Amino acid sequence: LDMVEDRFPPEVTERLILLAEEQFVSGGIYTSIGNYDHAEMLLLVKQLSSDVGIPQGDLVEAYGEHLFVRFLARYPKFFVDINDSYEFLEGIEAHIHKQVKMLYPESNLPTFGCLREGDDVLVMEYSSARPFAHLARGLIKGCVDHFSESVEIDMQLKSPGDGTRAVFKLKRNDARARD
Repeated sequence: LDMVEDRFPPEVTERLILLAEEQFVSGGIYTSIGNYDHAEMLLLVKQLSSDVGIPQGDLVEAYGEHLFVRFLARYPKFFVDINDSYEFLEGIEAHIHKQVKMLYPESNLPTFGCLREGDDVLVMEYSSARPFAHLARGLIKGCVDHFSESVEIDMQLKSPGDGTRAVFKLKRNDARARD
């Protein structure tokens, strides 16, 4: 809702709140420590897309970028001694997801397999029980922006129609990649 409030008129946010209050088990009340049915988010995105005329995938991707900024502000320790986006992204499983699993053992996290193809190319395989490949792309974009890099991000959905599996190919375009 923070992202919606920042980007759209107040009445759009109000419609989403009413939808959540009237139709969701959670009543639209969320905390950072709770677990919620991802179908609620999908319904909110569907309604938002209908209200503002932006495709659902684009909205979920924008939310991923927004979420990365929030992640950065809340967990700066994950960025200490990290030099670039590739280094950060390659450490998601070993550092971030490992910490999340220690705090929330029941969590069902997506997985990211990473493979370097030289200094300039990183291939990431995304797999999740939830259809959030566009969210992952937004998080990756947010990471690249944080490190002020120029990186092309190609996303190939491997589970057409649901977004539970994807391959991201990142290719650096900036001078740093050649230094």
